Amino acid sequence: MSDIGGVAAERLRSFIERIERLEEEKAALANDVREVYSEAKSAGFDTKIMRQVIKLRKMDQNDRQEQEALLDLYKQAVGLNE
Repeated sequence: MSDIGGVAAERLRSFIERIERLEEEKAALANDVREVYSEAKSAGFDTKIMRQVIKLRKMDQNDRQEQEALLDLYKQAVGLNE
């Protein structure tokens, strides 16, 4: 294994290639997600709301409840709950 500037060249190349492969996979997955949203939209679903639901599902239940309570409080404060 040759060292270049104190760095093992083969090891560095291996990391770079792994990252490149993962970036390609990530791009392919992002494209797949876009296709699913497009399919859902063509079926009549609101994709903005779907994204919000997905975001909420990722959250911890306590965090979600706290956020919803604050949102309700703010909405009341500006007169949106009437």
